[in-house]
Amino acid sequence: MRLSITHRTTHSYDEPVSYGLQQIRMVPKSRGGQAIINWDITLEGARREATFDDQHNNVVWLTSMDEGATEISLICQGEVENTNGSGIIGTHGGYAPLWYFGKTTRLTEPGNAVTRLADAVAKNSDHLDRLHSLSARIASDVAYEVGSTGPNTSAEEALAGSRGVCQDHSHIMIAAARLLGHPARYVSGYLMMNDRIDQDATHAWAEVHVEGIGWVGFDVSNGHSPDERYVRVATGLDYAEAAPISGLRVGSGATANETMRVSIQVQQ
Repeated sequence: MRLSITHRTTHSYDEPVSYGLQQIRMVPKSRGGQAIINWDITLEGARREATFDDQHNNVVWLTSMDEGATEISLICQGEVENTNGSGIIGTHGGYAPLWYFGKTTRLTEPGNAVTRLADAVAKNSDHLDRLHSLSARIASDVAYEVGSTGPNTSAEEALAGSRGVCQDHSHIMIAAARLLGHPARYVSGYLMMNDRIDQDATHAWAEVHVEGIGWVGFDVSNGHSPDERYVRVATGLDYAEAAPISGLRVGSGATANETMRVSIQVQQ
Protein backbone atom coordinates (compact mmCIF):
# COMPACT_ATOMS: atom_id res chain seq x y z
CA MET A 1 0.00 0.00 0.00
CA ARG A 2 1.34 3.41 -0.97
CA LEU A 3 0.43 6.17 1.49
CA SER A 4 0.62 9.91 0.92
CA ILE A 5 1.31 11.99 4.03
CA THR A 6 1.28 15.72 4.73
CA HIS A 7 2.12 16.85 8.26
CA ARG A 8 2.36 20.48 9.34
CA THR A 9 3.27 21.59 12.88
CA THR A 10 3.32 25.27 13.85
CA HIS A 11 4.63 26.67 17.14
CA SER A 12 3.60 30.24 17.99
CA TYR A 13 5.01 32.36 20.84
CA ASP A 14 3.55 35.45 22.47
CA GLU A 15 6.96 37.18 22.45
CA PRO A 16 10.09 36.90 20.27
CA VAL A 17 12.47 34.06 21.13
CA SER A 18 16.20 34.82 20.99
CA TYR A 19 17.48 31.23 20.85
CA GLY A 20 15.88 27.83 20.54
CA LEU A 21 16.91 24.32 19.46
CA GLN A 22 14.74 21.41 18.39
CA GLN A 23 15.35 17.76 17.65
CA ILE A 24 13.05 16.51 14.89
CA ARG A 25 12.38 12.78 14.37
CA MET A 26 10.00 12.84 11.42
CA VAL A 27 11.65 10.80 8.66
CA PRO A 28 10.00 7.36 8.25
CA LYS A 29 12.14 4.25 8.63
CA SER A 30 13.07 2.15 5.60
CA ARG A 31 12.95 -1.42 6.92
CA GLY A 32 10.49 -4.13 7.88
CA GLY A 33 8.56 -3.97 4.59
CA GLN A 34 8.44 -0.17 4.59
CA ALA A 35 10.19 2.01 1.99
CA ILE A 36 10.28 5.77 1.43
CA ILE A 37 9.29 6.70 -2.12
CA ASN A 38 9.90 10.40 -1.51
CA TRP A 39 10.06 12.57 1.61
CA ASP A 40 10.66 16.28 2.10
CA ILE A 41 10.87 18.48 5.21
CA THR A 42 10.49 22.25 4.96
CA LEU A 43 11.26 24.67 7.80
CA GLU A 44 9.83 28.17 8.23
CA GLY A 45 11.30 30.38 10.95
CA ALA A 46 14.09 27.88 11.63
CA ARG A 47 17.02 26.22 9.87
CA ARG A 48 18.69 22.81 9.93
CA GLU A 49 22.04 22.74 11.73
CA ALA A 50 22.89 19.01 11.54
CA THR A 51 21.49 15.58 10.73
CA PHE A 52 22.42 12.33 12.46
CA ASP A 53 21.14 8.82 13.22
CA ASP A 54 20.51 8.14 16.91
CA GLN A 55 20.92 4.83 18.77
CA HIS A 56 17.56 3.61 17.42
CA ASN A 57 18.40 4.36 13.77
CA ASN A 58 16.02 7.32 13.88
CA VAL A 59 16.95 10.11 11.49
CA VAL A 60 17.27 13.23 13.64
CA TRP A 61 17.32 16.81 12.40
CA LEU A 62 18.85 19.33 14.80
CA THR A 63 17.32 22.72 14.02
CA SER A 64 17.71 26.23 15.44
CA MET A 65 15.07 28.93 15.55
CA ASP A 66 15.63 32.18 13.70
CA GLU A 67 16.56 34.87 16.22
CA GLY A 68 13.52 36.89 17.24
CA ALA A 69 11.06 34.41 15.74
CA THR A 70 7.51 34.38 17.05
CA GLU A 71 6.40 31.42 14.91
CA ILE A 72 8.09 28.38 13.41
CA SER A 73 6.55 25.78 11.11
CA LEU A 74 7.64 22.31 10.07
CA ILE A 75 6.06 20.78 6.98
CA CYS A 76 6.64 17.11 6.10
CA GLN A 77 5.36 15.69 2.82
CA GLY A 78 5.98 12.43 1.05
CA GLU A 79 4.96 8.94 0.03
CA VAL A 80 5.72 5.66 1.76
CA GLU A 81 5.25 2.14 0.39
CA ASN A 82 4.26 -0.45 2.99
CA THR A 83 4.05 -4.15 2.18
CA ASN A 84 4.01 -5.50 5.75
CA GLY A 85 0.56 -6.58 6.87
CA SER A 86 1.64 -9.00 9.59
CA GLY A 87 2.71 -6.62 12.34
CA ILE A 88 6.04 -8.48 12.53
CA ILE A 89 9.13 -6.31 11.99
CA GLY A 90 11.53 -9.22 12.51
CA THR A 91 15.11 -9.43 13.69
CA HIS A 92 16.63 -6.73 15.83
CA GLY A 93 18.68 -3.98 14.20
CA GLY A 94 20.09 -0.60 15.13
CA TYR A 95 22.93 0.51 17.35
CA ALA A 96 21.23 -0.14 20.70
CA PRO A 97 21.63 -3.77 21.88
CA LEU A 98 18.54 -5.84 22.55
CA TRP A 99 19.07 -5.84 26.32
CA TYR A 100 18.76 -2.04 26.29
CA PHE A 101 15.02 -2.40 25.64
CA GLY A 102 14.51 -4.09 28.99
CA LYS A 103 15.50 -0.84 30.72
CA THR A 104 12.79 1.09 32.52
CA THR A 105 12.30 4.86 32.28
CA ARG A 106 10.30 7.34 34.33
CA LEU A 107 7.39 6.97 31.89
CA THR A 108 7.50 3.16 31.94
CA GLU A 109 8.45 2.47 35.57
CA PRO A 110 6.10 -0.30 36.78
CA GLY A 111 4.25 0.12 40.06
CA ASN A 112 1.62 -1.99 41.77
CA ALA A 113 -1.01 -1.51 39.04
CA VAL A 114 1.30 -2.50 36.15
CA THR A 115 2.67 -5.43 38.17
CA ARG A 116 -0.84 -6.77 38.82
CA LEU A 117 -1.62 -6.43 35.12
CA ALA A 118 1.48 -8.41 34.12
CA ASP A 119 0.78 -11.09 36.75
CA ALA A 120 -2.74 -11.55 35.38
CA VAL A 121 -1.45 -12.81 32.02
CA ALA A 122 1.84 -14.40 33.14
CA LYS A 123 0.33 -17.89 33.46
CA ASN A 124 -0.18 -18.12 29.67
CA SER A 125 2.86 -20.02 28.38
CA ASP A 126 2.47 -18.98 24.74
CA HIS A 127 4.29 -15.68 24.32
CA LEU A 128 2.13 -14.25 21.55
CA ASP A 129 -1.13 -15.25 23.20
CA ARG A 130 0.12 -13.73 26.44
CA LEU A 131 0.97 -10.43 24.76
CA HIS A 132 -2.30 -10.23 22.82
CA SER A 133 -4.16 -10.91 26.07
CA LEU A 134 -2.14 -8.17 27.75
CA SER A 135 -3.02 -5.71 24.99
CA ALA A 136 -6.73 -6.54 25.28
CA ARG A 137 -6.66 -6.10 29.07
CA ILE A 138 -5.04 -2.67 28.76
CA ALA A 139 -7.66 -1.53 26.24
CA SER A 140 -10.41 -2.76 28.57
CA ASP A 141 -8.95 -1.22 31.73
CA VAL A 142 -7.84 2.14 30.28
CA ALA A 143 -10.53 3.97 28.30
CA TYR A 144 -9.35 6.05 25.35
CA GLU A 145 -10.07 9.66 26.28
CA VAL A 146 -8.41 12.60 24.53
CA GLY A 147 -7.10 15.23 26.94
CA SER A 148 -7.20 12.95 29.99
CA THR A 149 -3.41 12.70 30.20
CA GLY A 150 -0.34 14.61 29.04
CA PRO A 151 3.11 13.88 27.58
CA ASN A 152 4.56 13.44 31.09
CA THR A 153 1.93 10.96 32.31
CA SER A 154 3.55 7.67 33.28
CA ALA A 155 2.24 4.18 32.55
CA GLU A 156 1.42 3.64 36.22
CA GLU A 157 -0.48 6.94 36.46
CA ALA A 158 -2.55 6.26 33.35
CA LEU A 159 -3.41 2.72 34.44
CA ALA A 160 -4.36 3.87 37.93
CA GLY A 161 -6.54 6.63 36.45
CA SER A 162 -8.19 4.28 33.91
CA ARG A 163 -7.98 6.96 31.19
CA GLY A 164 -5.47 7.70 28.48
CA VAL A 165 -4.57 7.91 24.80
CA CYS A 166 -2.38 5.86 22.47
CA GLN A 167 0.79 7.12 24.17
CA ASP A 168 -0.44 5.82 27.53
CA HIS A 169 -1.64 2.50 26.13
CA SER A 170 1.80 2.02 24.58
CA HIS A 171 3.67 2.90 27.78
CA ILE A 172 1.57 0.45 29.81
CA MET A 173 2.12 -2.30 27.24
CA ILE A 174 5.86 -1.66 27.26
CA ALA A 175 6.13 -1.58 31.06
CA ALA A 176 4.16 -4.82 31.53
CA ALA A 177 5.94 -6.64 28.67
CA ARG A 178 9.31 -5.84 30.22
CA LEU A 179 8.11 -7.29 33.53
CA LEU A 180 7.26 -10.46 31.60
CA GLY A 181 10.83 -10.66 30.34
CA HIS A 182 10.35 -9.16 26.86
CA PRO A 183 12.39 -6.28 25.45
CA ALA A 184 9.88 -3.62 24.39
CA ARG A 185 9.91 -0.22 22.67
CA TYR A 186 7.73 2.73 21.76
CA VAL A 187 6.84 3.59 18.15
CA SER A 188 5.63 6.95 16.86
CA GLY A 189 4.22 7.23 13.36
CA TYR A 190 1.14 7.56 11.20
CA LEU A 191 -2.02 5.55 10.69
CA MET A 192 -4.34 5.85 7.72
CA MET A 193 -7.86 6.02 9.17
CA ASN A 194 -10.71 4.27 7.38
CA ASP A 195 -13.19 7.08 8.01
CA ARG A 196 -11.14 10.28 7.54
CA ILE A 197 -8.13 11.84 5.86
CA ASP A 198 -7.57 14.81 8.17
CA GLN A 199 -6.07 14.17 11.62
CA ASP A 200 -4.77 16.36 14.44
CA ALA A 201 -2.11 14.09 15.97
CA THR A 202 0.39 11.39 15.12
CA HIS A 203 -0.19 7.83 16.31
CA ALA A 204 1.75 5.60 18.70
CA TRP A 205 1.98 1.89 19.43
CA ALA A 206 4.31 -0.63 21.07
CA GLU A 207 6.67 -3.27 19.71
CA VAL A 208 7.67 -6.28 21.80
CA HIS A 209 10.53 -8.65 21.02
CA VAL A 210 9.48 -12.31 21.02
CA GLU A 211 12.17 -14.98 20.92
CA GLY A 212 12.16 -16.85 17.60
CA ILE A 213 10.01 -14.20 15.88
CA GLY A 214 11.62 -10.82 16.52
CA TRP A 215 9.87 -7.50 16.98
CA VAL A 216 6.06 -7.64 16.90
CA GLY A 217 3.80 -4.58 16.90
CA PHE A 218 0.77 -4.08 19.18
CA ASP A 219 -1.64 -1.17 18.69
CA VAL A 220 -3.49 -1.36 21.99
CA SER A 221 -5.77 1.58 21.21
CA ASN A 222 -7.18 -0.09 18.09
CA GLY A 223 -7.00 -3.67 19.28
CA HIS A 224 -4.79 -5.20 16.60
CA SER A 225 -1.26 -5.43 15.24
CA PRO A 226 -0.09 -2.79 12.73
CA ASP A 227 -0.71 -3.53 9.06
CA GLU A 228 -0.10 -1.76 5.72
CA ARG A 229 -1.95 1.35 6.93
CA TYR A 230 0.77 2.12 9.50
CA VAL A 231 3.95 4.12 8.89
CA ARG A 232 6.78 3.65 11.41
CA VAL A 233 8.71 6.89 11.94
CA ALA A 234 10.70 6.75 15.19
CA THR A 235 11.33 4.23 17.98
CA GLY A 236 12.66 4.52 21.52
CA LEU A 237 12.41 3.29 25.08
CA ASP A 238 9.42 5.59 25.54
CA TYR A 239 7.77 8.70 24.10
CA ALA A 240 10.68 10.92 25.16
CA GLU A 241 13.10 9.01 22.90
CA ALA A 242 10.73 8.85 19.93
CA ALA A 243 8.92 12.21 20.15
CA PRO A 244 8.44 13.85 16.73
CA ILE A 245 9.64 17.20 18.10
CA SER A 246 11.49 18.07 21.31
CA GLY A 247 13.54 21.09 22.21
CA LEU A 248 14.48 23.97 24.46
CA ARG A 249 14.47 27.77 24.54
CA VAL A 250 16.95 30.01 26.36
CA GLY A 251 17.49 33.74 26.74
CA SER A 252 14.83 36.26 25.75
CA GLY A 253 11.51 34.53 25.13
CA ALA A 254 12.49 31.38 27.01
CA THR A 255 9.37 31.64 29.14
CA ALA A 256 7.07 32.84 26.36
CA ASN A 257 3.69 31.13 26.17
CA GLU A 258 3.61 28.59 23.35
CA THR A 259 0.71 27.46 21.17
CA MET A 260 1.06 24.42 18.93
CA ARG A 261 -1.14 23.60 15.93
CA VAL A 262 -0.95 20.26 14.14
CA SER A 263 -2.52 19.32 10.82
CA ILE A 264 -2.03 15.85 9.30
CA GLN A 265 -3.39 14.17 6.20
CA VAL A 266 -2.83 10.43 5.55
CA GLN A 267 -4.39 8.81 2.49
CA GLN A 268 -3.82 6.03 0.02
